[in-house]
Amino acid sequence: MTDARSAFLSARPCSARAALRAALAAGAVFAGILASPGAVRAEGRLEAKYTLTVGSVELGRGSIVVEAGDANYEISGSARVTGVLRAVSSGKGVAASRGTLSGGRMVPRVYAMNAEADGKAETARIAIAGGAVKEMDVEPPLKPLPDRVPLTPDALQNVIDPMSGAFVYVPGSGDLLSAAACERAIPVFDGRQRYDVKLSYLRTEKVKTQGYAGPAVVCGVRYSPVAGHRPTRYTVKYMMENKDMFVWLVPVAGTRLLAPFKVSVATMIGTAVLEATSFETQARTGAVPVSAPRP
Repeated sequence: MTDARSAFLSARPCSARAALRAALAAGAVFAGILASPGAVRAEGRLEAKYTLTVGSVELGRGSIVVEAGDANYEISGSARVTGVLRAVSSGKGVAASRGTLSGGRMVPRVYAMNAEADGKAETARIAIAGGAVKEMDVEPPLKPLPDRVPLTPDALQNVIDPMSGAFVYVPGSGDLLSAAACERAIPVFDGRQRYDVKLSYLRTEKVKTQGYAGPAVVCGVRYSPVAGHRPTRYTVKYMMENKDMFVWLVPVAGTRLLAPFKVSVATMIGTAVLEATSFETQARTGAVPVSAPRP
C-alpha cells in the first residue's frame, strides 16, 4: 500500500462523510454567479464529470448538469464514494438548485441535498426569496453548542446556495477569462454554515480533458466563516489559515458563465483535488423550459 493510502486510512474519522461532502460541494463552494440581461436569448448546457483524489488516491466521483437560459437556470449534481475509501466506508448523494436571473444577478429559489454516508442520512431543503433564507429544513438539525456561532436572521440575508455558487458570471462583452472573474467574495449558505469564499486572480493557463481543451483562469481561494461554525475547532482554524486553495474556471459555451474545471485544497493528509474528467458544453439559441430534477 502506498504512503498516501496508509496516511488516508490511518486518518479515517473523516471517511465517507467528509469525502462525499467534498465531492458534492467542492466545486460549488468556490464561486458565485452573477447574471446580467443580454440582447440574445441564448442557452448553454454543461455536462461534466469529476474525480476527487487525495495524494493521487481516488476517493470519489461526481457529475454535474447545468441548463442556463436567459431567465431561468437549474443545476443538479451527484457524487459517490469510490476507490480505496470504499473498503472502509460507503456514501452517495445528490443535490440540486434552481432559480431565476433577475436584477442583474442569479437569484436562487430552491436548494435541496440528500446524502448518505456509513448508513447515516443528511438532508437539506432551503427556500430563498430575494437573496434571504425564508424556509429551511435540515436533518439532522444543527446542535446548539456553547461555542457555535449562531445562525441569526442577519447572517441569512444576501446569500447564495452552494450549487448556484458553482459558476462565475463575468458581465459585459469583454474577456471572460480575465482577472474580473476572480475578484469577488461569495456569501454562501449550505444549510449548516454561512461563510464567505474570497477569490483572487492568479493567472491564466491551458487545461485539457474530454470535451474541452483551452484556457482556464486560476483563482486563489480563502475561506472566512460567518455563522454556524465552531471557532474553537482545529479544522475551522486550519481552513481559515489555509492559503493553498485554488480553483480553475473555464467557459460554458453560449453563456458568460465560467464553470469549475479543477479545485485544489491542501488538507492535513495531503492535497485534495476535484478535477473534470469530461467537460461537454454546448450553446443553443431560443428559450427552453427549465425544471430542476427532484433529488
